[in-house]
Amino acid sequence: MPTITVKNIPPELYERLKQAASENRRSINSEIIVCIERAVYSPKTRTPGEMLSKARELRRKTSGHPVTDEDFTLRKMVGRL
Repeated sequence: MPTITVKNIPPELYERLKQAASENRRSINSEIIVCIERAVYSPKTRTPGEMLSKARELRRKTSGHPVTDEDFTLRKMVGRL
């Protein structure tokens, strides 16, 4: 399998990668591979119809899980701890 060496990574970017890897229970290497895959394979532009279809799909998936203002405020506060 090929190997890539990345040099001169800004400290802030490295910390964000490290944090994302931890949150996703991945190694930093695996997190970087996921980021590269998303950048390379994800479509750059979507038509309005595609965006609307995706929004409707997300709405359908989340319709049974309403979030109140109180829930939202609590989650924000927990995230700031």
